[in-house]
Amino acid sequence: MKPGNQTSTLEFLLLGLSQDPEHQPMLFGLFLLMFVVTVLGNLLIILVVSIDSHLHTPMYFFLSNLSFSDICFITTTIPKMLVNIQTQSKSITYAECITQMYFFMVFAGVDIFLLSVMAYDRFVAICHPLHYPVIMNPHLSGLLVLVSWFISFSYSLIQSLLMLRLSFCTNQIIKHFYCEHATVLTIACSNTLINYIILYILICALGFVPFSGIIYSYFKIVSSILRIPSTDGKYKAFSTCGSHLSVVSLFYGTGLGVYLSSDASSSSEKGMVASVMYTVVTPMLNPFIYSLRNKDIKKALQALRTILFLGDKFTCFSILR
Repeated sequence: MKPGNQTSTLEFLLLGLSQDPEHQPMLFGLFLLMFVVTVLGNLLIILVVSIDSHLHTPMYFFLSNLSFSDICFITTTIPKMLVNIQTQSKSITYAECITQMYFFMVFAGVDIFLLSVMAYDRFVAICHPLHYPVIMNPHLSGLLVLVSWFISFSYSLIQSLLMLRLSFCTNQIIKHFYCEHATVLTIACSNTLINYIILYILICALGFVPFSGIIYSYFKIVSSILRIPSTDGKYKAFSTCGSHLSVVSLFYGTGLGVYLSSDASSSSEKGMVASVMYTVVTPMLNPFIYSLRNKDIKKALQALRTILFLGDKFTCFSILR
């Protein structure tokens, strides 16, 4: 069959994590559980930051945006995967694939830039504490978030438009559980040289700059902490960025350290495991990392629990009366 860009009828087949029918119920239950935990956990972070006035600071403003992005990030892939498992169908239309790919890149990009912005926030807070309220004012905080979203939308739009110029044969098989950009490029019937060139240029630029910002920020943070004379002072300073450092290590460790440096291709077993780690596990663990390691979040959660408990007691008392 001659290749053609038959966008009205073209469908791809997502092979998923396993083709064994016996594994499907287990995969469905496991990923449904992780999806629910991720959404509820990140929604809880957003709720706590919104209602607690003590958390109305730039750091927690960035954290609430990261939680929102993580919810959207996991929503781009897992619901479609669950539907395919439940219906025993592996198909995804051309339009659905391009849409999934676009929003996946958007929210992955937002995560990368927000982590860099949060590193800068910790750099200012620790290295320039007296100037922190002036530097990290609401205007700059909002602008940094807005720029993060704008760059991510623009990058994703460029990649999606370049994908639209390609031709695909019918009944193409994607050896992945979602429409991963590099994997989809491998099944195109037309020349993808321009796509790969632009892809690598943008990944290097948009990946290197934020990561370099994080490395530089933590280099300055560590240098400042080492100059603090007291052990308690060093611990207190480091504890303010411990949660963020854990999230950065988890995100880049799984996304870059395993996925991009894998000897096999991104559609291999190792590549898919790494994809699960940074598309599902990382967004799921972020709320736990911040709630367990951050004293302010823990206090806010305890206060929220107290409010809910007192509300339940008041409701029961009213019913009894």
